[in-house]
Amino acid sequence: MNGSLAANTQLLAEIKAQFDGACDVAVCVPFPYLAQCQALLEGSAVALGAQDVSMHASGAYTGEVSAAMLSEFACRYVIVGHSERRGYFGETDELVAGKAKHAIAAGLIPIICVGEALAQREAGQTDVVVGAQIDAVLALLSTEEASGIVVAYEPIWAIGTGKTATPEMAQQVHAMLRSRLQIKHEDAASKVRILYGGSMKPDNAAELMAMPDIDGGLIGGAALKAEDFLSIVCKA
Repeated sequence: MNGSLAANTQLLAEIKAQFDGACDVAVCVPFPYLAQCQALLEGSAVALGAQDVSMHASGAYTGEVSAAMLSEFACRYVIVGHSERRGYFGETDELVAGKAKHAIAAGLIPIICVGEALAQREAGQTDVVVGAQIDAVLALLSTEEASGIVVAYEPIWAIGTGKTATPEMAQQVHAMLRSRLQIKHEDAASKVRILYGGSMKPDNAAELMAMPDIDGGLIGGAALKAEDFLSIVCKA
């Protein structure tokens, strides 16, 4: 929940001026700024996305925003199941799966977030917790639908806590996620991009993205500074 009309204009101008289109880049913005950012990004190589979506198509759901609404603002991506949505707003695996399914039906690419808390990591439950989160989504998708999703692993215990996940630790979970995809939808496993979202920064991005199953990053605070964000992008 960051940004302002002035700050968005400056940030996106700096990103557009220096981004060469060498990899896929998207910015996922708060709902009130979709129209502004759509206009600012028109004709650029930077895609637009939103930070959440309703699992409902329309109706008496005051405050919700549907996938069809996002599509009208040229959104290509939408984040679903972010750790903050799960933690602060009680979003369940089933709700996240429903949101992902609805997004796909509307032609959006869901960035499906999964991850475990510190207590779960320390109890050795990472594979069980994260596996259940991704399995709930995959159970609703056909192989064709699964081939088009993006998955983002967010180790909640490594975000803003001072604790860090080594590239090897992150790779272990990414490999597990890839194996889950292989089991559920064999033909989709190699096509799905799995991003790392555990405080990826300019000084650790290259090492993380050198891992075989880490295909990119879901960037948080570092994306609010064009210099830092572009430094990460150039390492992709």
